[in-house]
Amino acid sequence: MEPTVIDLGGRPLRVEVSRAAQRALAARRTPLLVEMELYFSCLIRKAVRFRDQGDEPDVTPVAGTFVVRFRPVMTAGCRIGDPEHAPQLTDFPIRRPGPFTPHWLRIDYRRGQWRGEFGYREVDA
Repeated sequence: MEPTVIDLGGRPLRVEVSRAAQRALAARRTPLLVEMELYFSCLIRKAVRFRDQGDEPDVTPVAGTFVVRFRPVMTAGCRIGDPEHAPQLTDFPIRRPGPFTPHWLRIDYRRGQWRGEFGYREVDA
C-alpha cells in the first residue's frame, strides 16, 4: 500500500501501513483506533496506542479500516523512576496544535502485536 496522506487537524499526515498490518486490518470486524500520544511531563514522550474504536472525539478515518487520533496529554506530577505508580493522564489543551501535530505515522503488525511510531518532518540526506 502506498502511503496515504490525510488531513489531521488542518495539517497533512502521511500514513504508512506495512503489508502485515494491512492483512491484520482486513481480518478485523471493527475499525482499529490508532492514537498518537504526545506526553508532557518531566520529559516529552511519544507513544502509539492501539485499541478498538470507541466514541473518542477528533478521530480521522483512514481507508475505512482504522481511524487515527492525535492526543497530547500531561500529568500533574513527575515520576520517572516509578512507572508502576505513574500519575493519571489528562488531556493537554494546546492552543495552537499545529506545531505539535505529527507529520508521519507508520503502522506494522508483528508476532500478534500492533506496532507504531510517529514523528515530525524528515530531512532528506
